[in-house]
Amino acid sequence: MRLGIFAKTFPGTDPASVLTAVAATGYETTQFNLACAGLASMPDEVPPEAIAAICAASASSGVSLAALSGTYNMAHTDPVVRSDGLRRLTVIIETAQALAIPLVTLCTGTRHPTDQWAHHPANADPSAWADMAAEMATALDLAERHGIDLGIEPEQANIVTSTADAARLAAEMGSPRLRVVLDPANLFEAGSPDEARQIVARSVDEAAPLIAMAHAKDRYPDGRFATAGQGVVDFPDFLRRLRAAGFDGPLVTHGLAAEDAADVAAFLRGALP
Repeated sequence: MRLGIFAKTFPGTDPASVLTAVAATGYETTQFNLACAGLASMPDEVPPEAIAAICAASASSGVSLAALSGTYNMAHTDPVVRSDGLRRLTVIIETAQALAIPLVTLCTGTRHPTDQWAHHPANADPSAWADMAAEMATALDLAERHGIDLGIEPEQANIVTSTADAARLAAEMGSPRLRVVLDPANLFEAGSPDEARQIVARSVDEAAPLIAMAHAKDRYPDGRFATAGQGVVDFPDFLRRLRAAGFDGPLVTHGLAAEDAADVAAFLRGALP
């Protein structure tokens, strides 16, 4: 597995300085965000000079670009908001192709009107799934035309809450371009180490054929998010199960401060099977 980190962990809008920091703290790949190139995360356009600067930064730092963030609320109740998000996702997918980034990460959305990462009771309504699925089908058409995979991440606050939901969506879409980003800390809200281990083990089994990238975030027993290695997630067990399932892709950490990046890199390397 290739060890990576969210590029946005490090401050700055110059890709060279950001990716130099990624490499200096012990990571070989990154999930890139266009904010690290002085743009909006989901911009209206990406100028050629920004593409060139990101390419040069990756080459000079030796840090590969595992994924590009393309998140917007795919289940927003307002179709105008969804349409604008899809338009911007088109820019992200075209940018990923230009940068030879294989994966664009998505948010399956929520009925919450102002926060795409916040739960809303209406998420369980069949109409929420239907809106998200229609959006996903269009996004997959774009991805297929550009040779890019799309990664959905099961999140407790979003429409796709579990790996079972992800498998259901993949079956509905029928596209090999739809993949899973598996973050163990997003598979449950609170629990003991044993409970977390059981949920994560089941989820790896359910998602195994679809996993394109793993994330490394943790949770405290009370449900608050934590830096990898500080909570209830059994990372050695998680990584062994990923390896046994045939996964050998990027393992990307996030939800940590820049000053903790080197220690987390050391922890994750020690946990790798």
